[in-house]
Amino acid sequence: MSADVAVETRRTDPPARAGRSPVPTVAFHLVAGLLLLILLYPVLWLVLTSFKSTSEILETTALLPKEWTIENFGDGWEGNGSQTFGTYFANSFIVSIGCVLGNLITCTLTAYAFSRLNFAGRSVLFGLVVAILFLPKEVLLIPQYTLFHQIGWTDSFLPLIVPHFLALDAFFVFLSVQFLRGIPVELDEAAVLDGCGPWRRFFFVILPLVRPALATTSIFTFIWAWNDFMPQLMYLNSPDNYTVSVGLRMFLDASAGSDLGPMSAMSLLSLVPLFALFIFFQKALVEGVSMTGLK
Repeated sequence: MSADVAVETRRTDPPARAGRSPVPTVAFHLVAGLLLLILLYPVLWLVLTSFKSTSEILETTALLPKEWTIENFGDGWEGNGSQTFGTYFANSFIVSIGCVLGNLITCTLTAYAFSRLNFAGRSVLFGLVVAILFLPKEVLLIPQYTLFHQIGWTDSFLPLIVPHFLALDAFFVFLSVQFLRGIPVELDEAAVLDGCGPWRRFFFVILPLVRPALATTSIFTFIWAWNDFMPQLMYLNSPDNYTVSVGLRMFLDASAGSDLGPMSAMSLLSLVPLFALFIFFQKALVEGVSMTGLK
């Protein structure tokens, strides 16, 4: 009886970890913590700087403020021009949401055509789309500005939003194509047997299955459109149409001095929508990225 108990005890005991040194684990966590601190230091510096006065920012290099102040947020929100910073936030939301809608509609449809429909020149056209990924955006700035200026779209949101309704972002087309290739073709064949055409297959079979890819496209498009600076600086001329990125530039004045305190406070506020977006949709983002690379 005692031998049976001893055998049963040996079977249920956890594997012995004698001789395993904890040094590698501790070293890994120390290195990871150090890298995390390096990555988060700019954000920490921005948070603390937003509570400093402009004179203290210019005179000292200490991380912690000597005198904490919240006046930067009020002064920054009032703006440094004819409009308050609330107007810039509203304009950024309009541009970002417009870009998201454009990419969701056109990039998904384009990816569906490349991955599921057979037509002449499909491989060549998809190769051109992939080639666009290697084309710097700066190369297209002057031709695009000339075109939009000739049709009278400058100083409006149209040059920033309308191109996204033409499947402008090749990255999201490529991302959606890779995701769609992981969906079994047998689902399309079953839908065809039930009498579904290309449009019904897209809306009732494919679209419900590509939600992770749609979430990834939405999040990245919003972040990129929110942080974009050069196109908005080129096309938006009046303060009524300025976005957050262009509005922050108004705090810098080489002749009259720079309001670094209010600029830091508004820079911190401009990060809040991005952090909130990532926190609420973190699961969908990770799922979309991971499932896109499963194949």
